[in-house]
Amino acid sequence: MTPQTVTPHLVVSDAVAALAFYKQALGAAETVRMPAEDGKRLMHAEIQIDGARIFLVDHFPEYSCGNDTDPVKPPTLLGGTPITIHLEVPDCDAAIARAKTAGATVTQEPWDAFWGARYARIVDPFGHSWSFSHLLPTAG
Repeated sequence: MTPQTVTPHLVVSDAVAALAFYKQALGAAETVRMPAEDGKRLMHAEIQIDGARIFLVDHFPEYSCGNDTDPVKPPTLLGGTPITIHLEVPDCDAAIARAKTAGATVTQEPWDAFWGARYARIVDPFGHSWSFSHLLPTAG
């Protein structure tokens, strides 16, 4: 098995709640949880979605080099995110419905895209953008 060489590292304002959301909405499996000394935040967590690793951490402003110019902040503090994490799923419509039920905001309803996929997007309650798709059967 080839090791995963690029791993998204999500910064959130409530990592414990984010872990619960990702389990419910995305079927994530939690593999690591390292609580911070304050007993409330997480210094590090890891989930797997279909075998892909994603790191997760609470925002720690006290570790931002003593200033407010550190760009590593949760999307909720930045006012959005320019990144979308994409998941290939067996059923895009079902994935969107599951995420919506768990508390996500649907930003693009499922549609048959011109590139041959059923595609949709959400924003999770922590400000991260996710897209979902499955390939459409070819006509023939």
